[in-house]
Amino acid sequence: MVKLNAAQLRKSSQSSAISRQIKKNDIYIILDNVLDTYNIGSIFRLADAVAAKKIYLCGGTETPPNHRIKKASINTTEWVEWSYKESATEAINDIRLTINDIQIVAIEQSTKSVQYDEFNYKLPICLVVGNETYGVSKEVLEVVDAIVEIPMFGVNISLNVMVSLGIVVYKVVERHLYK
Repeated sequence: MVKLNAAQLRKSSQSSAISRQIKKNDIYIILDNVLDTYNIGSIFRLADAVAAKKIYLCGGTETPPNHRIKKASINTTEWVEWSYKESATEAINDIRLTINDIQIVAIEQSTKSVQYDEFNYKLPICLVVGNETYGVSKEVLEVVDAIVEIPMFGVNISLNVMVSLGIVVYKVVERHLYK
């Protein structure tokens, strides 16, 4: 496996060529009105780290090109496939029409949620994360297949959206790609 240093990562032509050779995993990510451009860029890096097939940027989520997204992503916006949809529900409908038997899971605190480490993740999977203040929208929570939650033991009641996605996506990787 080829590993690039920081300078090489910033040269998108070399990185793009290498990225095309990597087998993509059946992992899709939806950003439901994620507003912080550094979170968006970091999620692109995370998507590259797990070789996710695609990111859907929805609603008020900023799209590339954007210098803050580019900086946080270390150019992964150049080789991680992405598209923009007006809403996360539109993205979910699109995914369900194009990918057979996909499991769509929101990462959110809810009375309907299951502990993230007790859930039975299946591939292909689409993970949905929401707005930094309001979370995944109610409309989306009504149409997903499941909701998973990360337990909080301190004073704070939530984690950063990228951190939450990282925890859950690596649980998916652990269960399906480390075998």
